[in-house]
Amino acid sequence: MHRRLLLATLLILPLGGADAAEPTKAQPVLPKEKLVIVTKDGIHHTFQVEMAMTPEQQRVGLMFRTSVPSDTGMLFDWGTPRDVPMWMENTLVPLDMVFINADGTIRAIAENTVPESLANIPSHGPVLATLELAGGTTAKLNIVVGDKVLQRIFGNAG
Repeated sequence: MHRRLLLATLLILPLGGADAAEPTKAQPVLPKEKLVIVTKDGIHHTFQVEMAMTPEQQRVGLMFRTSVPSDTGMLFDWGTPRDVPMWMENTLVPLDMVFINADGTIRAIAENTVPESLANIPSHGPVLATLELAGGTTAKLNIVVGDKVLQRIFGNAG
């Protein structure tokens, strides 16, 4: 009897906790850090990115933002490499999602993701981070798979 009650309680808790609350507005601007993408032809593109470090910051991400300036973005640090499906729920503007390996190389890019879509956007393997930029940025700057991202979380920022 006690085991069934405990199991029922464990199944109900995630549904009613504060963590399960659906975000209804944009989160405040997060602390920013420098991030540089070096393309295969040696061009350096510098961004000031918001650092999404906590699970709550990562869950909300860029939801409800009405714009993403071209020299900014949001970097999701997953802590350890993992497969990371992303989505665009409550995200009002198209984004480029850049999936980055632990060594800072770009593993995959999803360009111009569809606002408010619930479709999963796969990382195509384990990544340490995901970078969200304004939609169209990677094509405009000729950023491609294999380019290098320089940032402190990859241990390669100088």
